[in-house]
Amino acid sequence: MNLPNKLTVLRVLFIPVIMVFLMVENIPFRWLLGGLCFGAASLTDMLDGRIARKRNLVTDFGKLMDPVADKMLIMSTLICFVQANICGAWVVVVILFREFLVTSMRMIAADKGKVIAANIWGKIKTVTQMIAIIGIFCSNAVYEFSFIPHVIGDWLMIVSEVVLYTAVAATIFSGASYMYDAREFFRDL
Repeated sequence: MNLPNKLTVLRVLFIPVIMVFLMVENIPFRWLLGGLCFGAASLTDMLDGRIARKRNLVTDFGKLMDPVADKMLIMSTLICFVQANICGAWVVVVILFREFLVTSMRMIAADKGKVIAANIWGKIKTVTQMIAIIGIFCSNAVYEFSFIPHVIGDWLMIVSEVVLYTAVAATIFSGASYMYDAREFFRDL
């Protein structure tokens, strides 16, 4: 297994660790540690693609698993946020709806011998989702330290919520963009 694929697998392996930090309340500094794990997992997303393209190590496994690993990381974290009453379930529903829709369109296109390539809006969607999640970890981590004024955590949470809503908007726009790109496949329906 080449390095980019190892990084993709590492991203998936981070998921249960992050979930433990989010779901077990008596772990000291769980928000800080969970946030560091999520940040490291997000970093592997940036690195695996760059390394694969730079070193000509692009594989079918990587093409399939890289976006799946991203979705697993983001969705599992957001679902834990819903359970912790940090994020509304509607956010998860909108993001899941978009992911199923785009994946279905890609499968239909592939069945017809076409490829619907990733576009800039899909990348913006993923980056804004990851930034929002990291912000939520950071704002909650502030509350774990008694020497940091909680007003800082309050402000960080507000900013994180704005970024999360921006990520939802980017998710919707990205889905619409992919639907527009795949419009030729709907003519036969």
